[in-house]
Amino acid sequence: MRILITGGNGQLGRECRAVLKPDHRVTAVDIEDLDITDPAGVDAYIKHHRPEVIVNCAAFTQVDDCETNRESARQVNVNGPDNLALCAARYKARLVHISTDYVFDGKKPVPNPYKEADRPNPLSHYGRTKFEGEQAVLKYAGSFIILRTAWLYGFYGKNFLKTILARALAGNRQTLKIVNDQYGSPTWAHRLALQIRHLIQNRAEGIYHASSEGYCTWYELAKRFLEKMEISCDLRPCRTDEYPTRAVRPKNSILENSRLTAEGLNRMKPWPDDLDRFVRKYKDRLIQECKTKTEPLKRRP
Repeated sequence: MRILITGGNGQLGRECRAVLKPDHRVTAVDIEDLDITDPAGVDAYIKHHRPEVIVNCAAFTQVDDCETNRESARQVNVNGPDNLALCAARYKARLVHISTDYVFDGKKPVPNPYKEADRPNPLSHYGRTKFEGEQAVLKYAGSFIILRTAWLYGFYGKNFLKTILARALAGNRQTLKIVNDQYGSPTWAHRLALQIRHLIQNRAEGIYHASSEGYCTWYELAKRFLEKMEISCDLRPCRTDEYPTRAVRPKNSILENSRLTAEGLNRMKPWPDDLDRFVRKYKDRLIQECKTKTEPLKRRP
C-alpha cells in the first residue's frame, strides 16, 4: 500500500515511518518537502504521488504558543487538514488525521472519561483549531479516520517527560512543581503508531479515541518516570492555579477507547506498562541526550 506521512520528522511521524515501512511503500515528508498549508502544493504532490493512505501527523502542537501565534496555528491545524481532506477525496486516498483530547473542556468529574460521541467544547486556541481541523476532515474527506489521542510522549522530539528529565539532571537541586489536579492518559507514540497501522490494515472509518488505558496526573506521571529512570529529584505536587500558563488546559483529559474496544480493534495498553517499556528501551539514550544538551550550559561562568 502506498502511504504518505505528513509531519514525518515529528514525534509520531517518525514512529509511524518505522512501524509502517516493513509492510508498505511509505513516503514521509515534512514542511521542507510539503507545506500542508499550501493548497496548490498539496494538490500537485498528491496528484503526482497518488498515495492510497495519507497519515497526517503535521500539527502546531505548542499549546501556549498557539495563544500568541494564532494565525500560524490556524494555518497548520485547520487549513492544512482542509487541504489534505480535499485532495484525499479528489484522488481517492484515505485520510488518517491525528487530533487531541483538547477538543473537550475537561469539565466531566474525574474519573468519567470522554467518549467519541461526547460534544467537543475546546477551551484553548489550540483546542479550537484542532476541532476545526476535525470538522474540515468530516466535511471534505471521502474516506477518513480521525484519531484523538492524549499526553503523547516518545523518544523523538519534545515532550513532557524529556523536559522533566532535563530539569532533574540539571544539577541545581531545585524543587520541581508538577500539576497534580489535571488527569489524562500518557500515550507512547510508538504504541499509537501500532494502533494506526492496525486501523489502516482493517480499513476502519470514522472518529476513534486512542490513548493508553488508565489515567494519572502530571505529577504521578513525572514521579513514576523518574523512579523508573533511577533519577533522584525533589518533586512537589501543585494545583493548576499555582502554575499559570497562557492556554487553559482541561482538568479531565481522560479518553475512553470506546469504538476501538467495541469493534475489536483496540491495541492500546495500560499507561504504566508502556511507560516502563519506554524506559527500558530508551533509558540510557534519554540520559545521554539530556546531558549533551545541558553540557554547554554548565561551562558558562
